[in-house]
Amino acid sequence: MLSDFDPLIREWFEEQFGAPTEPQVQGWPAILAGHDVLISAPTGSGKTLAAFLICLNQLVLEARAGSLSDETQVVYVSPLKALSNDVRKNLEIPLGQIRELAEKRGVALASIRTAVRTGDTPIQERLQMGRKPPHILVTTPESLYILMTAEKSRTMLQTARTLIIDEIHAMADDKRGSHLALTLARLDALTEAHQDGRRPQRIGLSATVKPIEEVANYIGPRTVIVNTGHRRDMDLAVMIPRDELGPIATHEMWAELYDRIAEHIRAHRTTLVFVNTRRLSERIAHALTERLGADAVVSHHGSLSRQARLRAETRLKNGELRAVVATASLELGIDIGSVDLVVQIGSTRSIAVGLQRFGRAGHWVRATPKARIIATTRDELIECAALIRAIRQGELERLHIPENALDILSQQIVAAAACETWNIDALFERIRSAWPYRNLPRSDFDQILEMLAEGIATSRGRSGAFLHLDRVNGNVRGRRGARLAAITSGGAIPDSANYAVTAEPDGRNVGTIDEDFAVESQAGDVFLLGTHSWRIKRVASGRIFVEDAKGAAPSVPFWRGEAPARSAELSRAVSETREKIHELSASGEAAAFLTGECALDDSSARQAIAYVGAGVASLGTLPTQNTIVAERFFDEGGGMQLVLHAPFGARINRAWGLALRKRFCRTWPRRMPSPRKRRRLPCAVSGTPTFRRSCCRICAPKISGCAGKS
Repeated sequence: MLSDFDPLIREWFEEQFGAPTEPQVQGWPAILAGHDVLISAPTGSGKTLAAFLICLNQLVLEARAGSLSDETQVVYVSPLKALSNDVRKNLEIPLGQIRELAEKRGVALASIRTAVRTGDTPIQERLQMGRKPPHILVTTPESLYILMTAEKSRTMLQTARTLIIDEIHAMADDKRGSHLALTLARLDALTEAHQDGRRPQRIGLSATVKPIEEVANYIGPRTVIVNTGHRRDMDLAVMIPRDELGPIATHEMWAELYDRIAEHIRAHRTTLVFVNTRRLSERIAHALTERLGADAVVSHHGSLSRQARLRAETRLKNGELRAVVATASLELGIDIGSVDLVVQIGSTRSIAVGLQRFGRAGHWVRATPKARIIATTRDELIECAALIRAIRQGELERLHIPENALDILSQQIVAAAACETWNIDALFERIRSAWPYRNLPRSDFDQILEMLAEGIATSRGRSGAFLHLDRVNGNVRGRRGARLAAITSGGAIPDSANYAVTAEPDGRNVGTIDEDFAVESQAGDVFLLGTHSWRIKRVASGRIFVEDAKGAAPSVPFWRGEAPARSAELSRAVSETREKIHELSASGEAAAFLTGECALDDSSARQAIAYVGAGVASLGTLPTQNTIVAERFFDEGGGMQLVLHAPFGARINRAWGLALRKRFCRTWPRRMPSPRKRRRLPCAVSGTPTFRRSCCRICAPKISGCAGKS
């Protein structure tokens, strides 16, 4: 397999890795043949190197021949900034080793440059990148869109020969994937115009993906699939406190869990603790710091500053930390080979996320990942058991790629027309070349063009006209200001109202906190961010100025809307696990089932059996995906409550909840107490006479004289 590589590459690879892995053996021939390729393999199996080694080989060949020009040849796209930074480091290390090997062999080798372009990239590095393009560009989907739209950076991308899309499953199933697909279609058009009709070869990488054929179509129409499976031997177990679990975890239980986590951390070289929210990350990191020392534990999440995250990633990879408490910011593809234990607090809420997080331990070839899942409530215990059972059975979430997202289409049309004049028919065909838009109706496309050219009618006239539409010649181009609007307003990640945290007196950026937390805070308050206590000096518009609190007891900030929802596949696994426990309880075999297939110990198995039995006794039956139970009861205040036990996952339950909320709103309109607002008006949706401002906010249309809520 290595005979096709340059001798320097071959010698370096054999010294570092010995023999190629299965994804490399199957992937290299297809990549060398020039096909678009999708490599799906378990975490730590060498997928990234399988994609990059061909590119490095070509660059080394040109460097040895003295024909390596100052142009970008490889574009690597990843969904996370942390993953982009890590990939660059993992490229510079082998490039340095190859350069040293060349010096030993007396081979002259020109320098091969890499660069990262994300939202965290300093302005100096961005300017340097424009003056001297890197041979390998590492970026994110949003930054690639900006590079494709900005005038100067477009010239850097027109020479790209290879496009690597890492962790493609994390983007393909939402509008972010639709946005990336159109950006790649525009990149194809740019490179074809400057490389005699040749577009970049696409290589997709994914550890967990289903159905794999759908993702292969996302990459390209004739993509070669290399699938070595997603199942991998794992050392998994569920841990619970010594006290009996309840509906919530008490302070005493949390203190015991912190002690047990600290024991596991001491028994291993480096531990990665995963949580589902940034608030919990700060809280647990603070508790572990008190038990293990100030420099032993750090937190890692998206609200920390770039410097803080990079410092944590570097120390983790170098083995300088005993533990890192992270959210999803470290779950994808980071090469953290020094980690030998993962601790997951609570359920991951998704089978694929569980595979990703557990695979962070033993992230090297032929290693066995070791993970411990901590259940903090009785219901969470059942879900954790179902998660392990689903992983062992090879279950996986199914991707649903959205089609024809018109808001994303509008962004990309403005961006494309702002860069150059397009023939309308050619633009339509280029858009339909992106897999999520393969079935886009021409009528929808024409209406989008009409809206972007004519603007939107408002009470003050028409606004939002970004395009000049030449119907006679069939062309479209951007108006003045279209490029700026595309660059500043693009992307599919929703804006979050966060306040920047600035440390005084040096003006250093610490991170961000939620707007609601910032508004509720005042000067003198102490809060935790990055396992460090900060005292608020003043709160300004969009920014909080803080100073070092020097270890004062802090509060823990909160961020709204960040907890993950449970997937439909894991919900089905929970339902089936409950049914199995109930079915086997009569014969006394439920404990063996839980300790065998679900990795519970004897104590947690007894509690799981008792919990399912108590639920059946209370409700009269077992809630499953075939049996929905409606439970009505009165709370301590005397109010009547209704609970629907429906284990279907967030996609169904959220939509069902909104529908029920609207139905309740129509049936029992809430009345405002103010006598000045007692005039009845018909609800715009139901037609039922209601009091002004009495209907819920999800009534979409407004009516004349309505206060805005109905």
